[in-house]
Amino acid sequence: MKKFLRIIVTIVIVIASFGAIAMVLSNNKKKSEEKTKIVAQTNATVAVRVDTAKSTVPNLDVVANGNFEPFQELALASEKSGRIVQVLADEGSYVKKGQTVATIRVDQLSVDLRNAEANFQNATADLERYENAYKTGGVTKQQLDQARLALENAKAKLEQSRINIGDANIRASISGIVNKRHIEPGAVVSPGTALFDIVNVSSLKLLVTVNEAQVPYLQVGKNVKVKASVFPDKTFTGKISFIAPKANEALNFPVEILITNNAANQLKAGMYGTAIFDFPNQQAMLMIPRTAFVGSVNSRQVFVVENNTARLKTVTPGRVIGNQVEVLEGLEEGVQVITSGQINLVDGSAISIIR
Repeated sequence: MKKFLRIIVTIVIVIASFGAIAMVLSNNKKKSEEKTKIVAQTNATVAVRVDTAKSTVPNLDVVANGNFEPFQELALASEKSGRIVQVLADEGSYVKKGQTVATIRVDQLSVDLRNAEANFQNATADLERYENAYKTGGVTKQQLDQARLALENAKAKLEQSRINIGDANIRASISGIVNKRHIEPGAVVSPGTALFDIVNVSSLKLLVTVNEAQVPYLQVGKNVKVKASVFPDKTFTGKISFIAPKANEALNFPVEILITNNAANQLKAGMYGTAIFDFPNQQAMLMIPRTAFVGSVNSRQVFVVENNTARLKTVTPGRVIGNQVEVLEGLEEGVQVITSGQINLVDGSAISIIR
């Protein structure tokens, strides 16, 4: 009897143990299912940030920096060989176009000129005698022609000698200020020897660059405000003299602005300058952030918000102005566009907006 009772007790204990184990497993399953539901609910939406497509007037006014360059610049060089006799201009001197700035020794050139003049006079007298003799039959037509040719040659040599004498007086070919003098009296020069550097700063050129969004609003002849870094309280007026027809390596367009210097020639070549371009009367345009585009602006695709759902739209972008992009077609004003989180989206994804 006792043995039978022990068997029953053992069976009851085993059954109770299995029941306890089953209860624990059931509770664990319920907890796991609840966690799965929470995860599923969390993963059902994608957190995104949004912005609104707005019709705004863009600010295209721009400030462009560059350096002033002289309107004219000349490295004056010698055309003849010889010894410098006089230097008639110094650094800082103002010289006019055609003014003699130095002379080369002309002893031999003077001798050549006198010989050329004598030969020309002899050839003139010979031709006169031959013409008189030809009238009386004293010379032939061929001899008369040779006398005429000799006169022409003598005249050409005389003109060349006068040119050589003139070249001995070195003249400035532009008006301006002598920025550098390379010679001293007594120096021996040859053709191509540097003599003076002359710069004309009565007007200057400011070279700047603008981007493709700004260049359509510029035109040659348009007035531009110009400031120099060393004269912060002064404003100069410039005029656009050149707009490059082709962009540079940075996809910007070089622009040249011509500025008339003041009476004191305060602006100097090499100074740092700023051009202030004013673009008035701009019209409103539909704009969205650049980050709204999937990948890049070239993709032409954006996600918009429709009833807490992301919808993929194809748009036609226009000009890129800073971090905003003009939209020509595909969107209406007031539509919300997704600006971050697109990497996790497909068309129709449920979304939650981060406020």
